[in-house]
Amino acid sequence: MKNRIRKTRASWNEPGHAHFLTYSCHRGLPLLSRDRVRHWVVDALERMRQELNVALWAYVIIPEHVHALLHQRAAHYEMRRILSLLKQPVAKAARKWLEGNRQSAWWQTLTVAYPSRRVFRFWQPGRGFDHKVLREKTVPAIVDYIHANPVRRNLVDEPTQWEWSSARFWDGGLNVPLQMDEPF
Repeated sequence: MKNRIRKTRASWNEPGHAHFLTYSCHRGLPLLSRDRVRHWVVDALERMRQELNVALWAYVIIPEHVHALLHQRAAHYEMRRILSLLKQPVAKAARKWLEGNRQSAWWQTLTVAYPSRRVFRFWQPGRGFDHKVLREKTVPAIVDYIHANPVRRNLVDEPTQWEWSSARFWDGGLNVPLQMDEPF
């Protein structure tokens, strides 16, 4: 049997810096198009925030991916743990939802066959995109970028029209899916 070389990527777990995360659905599929699934993502964001003492500054959920800007408050943390809490609960909920009908097109589309097993994949494998934010002055630009995603995708005309982001919260809205933490 051949030895397989696995690519590794260094994870930056440095206190004091924010992280701009992007994680995408398997094969870029629009798996986040239903409110039910978006609620699973919101629940995962809140759980991660509470369990790991993470400040969540901004987020957006669009059909194929999620953006989040967060800041770890603890001196020691692991990005893999943060990403695990963000991605695994959503994948498990989706799998449970689809398990009742294994003949559905989605079940088959999200199942990847390997020589020794079949694996259900909701998210693109790997950690996604993790950009470490080194300067405080870049935070507002990243928040604006996150909030403008639904506008760039022609889902809405204004960022605050998209329910599944923190734009409404930062605009003073009270009826929002998730409260944000104040930066710095």
